[in-house]
Amino acid sequence: MPGSTKTMGVLTVGALVAVTAYTVALGSNGWLWFGWVVLGLATLGMLATRDT
Repeated sequence: MPGSTKTMGVLTVGALVAVTAYTVALGSNGWLWFGWVVLGLATLGMLATRDT
C-alpha cells in the first residue's frame, strides 16, 4: 500500500530529526540510534516489497 509506505517514510524522517535533536541537546543515546536504524530498515523493507 503506497499510503502506508509514505507514512512510514515520514515517521522515519521525523524520528531521525527527533533523535538528532536529542543527541545535540542531551548527548548521544545508543538505544535511540539503534531504534532509528531498525525503523529505517523496516521502511526500506517496505519500499523493497511494495507492489508497483
